[in-house]
Amino acid sequence: MVALDRVSLGFPAGVTALLGPNGAGKSTLLSLLSTARTPDEGSVTLLGEQGRGRARVRRLRERIGVLPQAFGYHPRFTVEEFVTYAAWLRNVPAGDRAGRVADALALVDMTAYRDRRMRELSGGMLRRVGIAQAVVNQPELVLLDEPTVGLDPAQRVGFRELIERLGERSAVVLSTHLAEDVAHVCDRVSVLLAGRVRFTGTVGELCALAGAGKVDGTGVEAGYLHLAGGAGDPEPGEVGR
Repeated sequence: MVALDRVSLGFPAGVTALLGPNGAGKSTLLSLLSTARTPDEGSVTLLGEQGRGRARVRRLRERIGVLPQAFGYHPRFTVEEFVTYAAWLRNVPAGDRAGRVADALALVDMTAYRDRRMRELSGGMLRRVGIAQAVVNQPELVLLDEPTVGLDPAQRVGFRELIERLGERSAVVLSTHLAEDVAHVCDRVSVLLAGRVRFTGTVGELCALAGAGKVDGTGVEAGYLHLAGGAGDPEPGEVGR
């Protein structure tokens, strides 16, 4: 079984949504982009780097930031210690680490909580610290896997604003099943179906596929279902869960 077949995607500055049903290849694509896995067959070219090997992976990890849906941490770490540890893992030079950590915490509005233990943080705060560790190396590419899952509506709005700010400085790939997030945050969208890219374009162009007059969550759902042929209808407010 082929998980991904002849996938070629470009991620410009800004926020690109990645949509598709279960089994479409989204998780496989994210794991390849993050260097967490290598292809069983074929090759991957990412940020101009092609081939395999530890040296390639090390170079790429210095240029990529990743926020998985669930990330691990030592509960006794303070916020600052955790983000500093992430900077060390991504080979941020020792002389630059303190400044990079301070910048990352300021970006996510967590400076005032830098001495707080990770185990004491709320779910929304943890997600903010997760983004801080993802961007502490000032990456060219940021991968966010379902970053607003489990957040209440007010927290989700705040995260949308944060993700928009990330898109001003990096290429951001946002894997999500929430149509409203796509409509409010993303500049572009790519739809994966059965391991192939079925659509790449602006969010407005996706909505227009189904004749949607507005660029909103309903339009995103309609455009997605037009491509998917209506199979596996999502829950209200969701696409391709």
